Amino acid sequence: MLAGSGLLPASASAATGFFRTGKRKDRLCLFDPDGGPFFSIGMNHIDSAALRSDETWEREFGNDTERWLRFVHEDLVSWGFNSVGWTQEYVVINSQHQRHSRSFTPEEYRQLDLPYGHLLPFIESHQWEIETRLPKIDSKEFAEWCDYVARDQCSRLREDKNLIGYFYTDCPVWVHTRKVNEWRGAIFDANELKTESGRRELSRLATHYYRTLHDAIRRYDPNHLIFGDRYEARAPLPEEVVKAALPFVDVLSFQCFAPPAEIESTLTRWADFSGKPVLLADAVHWAKPFTPVWPPPEDRAHDTAAYTETLNRLLDIPSCVGYHLCGAYLKNNARRYGFRNARNQLESHVPETTRANRAATTRFTKETD
Repeated sequence: MLAGSGLLPASASAATGFFRTGKRKDRLCLFDPDGGPFFSIGMNHIDSAALRSDETWEREFGNDTERWLRFVHEDLVSWGFNSVGWTQEYVVINSQHQRHSRSFTPEEYRQLDLPYGHLLPFIESHQWEIETRLPKIDSKEFAEWCDYVARDQCSRLREDKNLIGYFYTDCPVWVHTRKVNEWRGAIFDANELKTESGRRELSRLATHYYRTLHDAIRRYDPNHLIFGDRYEARAPLPEEVVKAALPFVDVLSFQCFAPPAEIESTLTRWADFSGKPVLLADAVHWAKPFTPVWPPPEDRAHDTAAYTETLNRLLDIPSCVGYHLCGAYLKNNARRYGFRNARNQLESHVPETTRANRAATTRFTKETD
């Protein structure tokens, strides 16, 4: 465990009446606003646009987003989900654009009426983002932008009891790139890590980044947890980056598209390293054969056995606080995977996924009573 780490430095962990972190028996936990231990089983990626390709949207929802969100709420609860991890959905994937839908508004979150995480657009350093250059993150101009983002969004969300906490980047390119965005480079040149001076510079830069974002949030929202970057667990992730984040986040968040055993070992490693709670913020298990190409094949089946195993392995990790499934709620032409199709019909994996979710909640409740 990293000396000096703990649960309190990001300053929202002790907030009363909001989600917080703490310890119950031998587990590091989330606690809900009423003080009950909470293992977050969340659905990621919720966007209604796929329904508008035929008459379904008008016929079933009367072109009424509020009506649709109430329907989504009932679905997620009936399927055993107790939260929404991140609402933005992949909507276009091609050689020029890899775009997500917009975040929900505060009004839409209220209609959805479930605990949720919210991603703040401080920086477009996502590993899938191919259109935006990276800013100089230790500049006053970047700090000015971060203050605006927090003022615009956190000030409106700061009293929302359903908000669990804030995310930053989805898979930040701290020292790696992908072929589609090699042109912009990584935030930091990985070659510099070969020297002590380079490692010190990365520590300095990452510390400045996490302090800047933390302080921007806290100026406008003293209440909610900070989940920080959603690290890509299968890409290079220097320890200097994670060490820099620790004083400024409440939970370490990871994307990990991997077999259940690898997910468990990866999150265990970072939990042991940091002493922090860890969250599987984005993952999914597709039935074989799995072809890692975009756009994906027409139909991707959900491997419910692997999903069930992963939930149980995560519950075996005393520091894990949840699993947010890379949904999506609706299958669209970009993701081609979901719990309902574009005609709002249920996919075949829903019953088994529901059983897995309910069993995980029952186990967690027994272990934290």
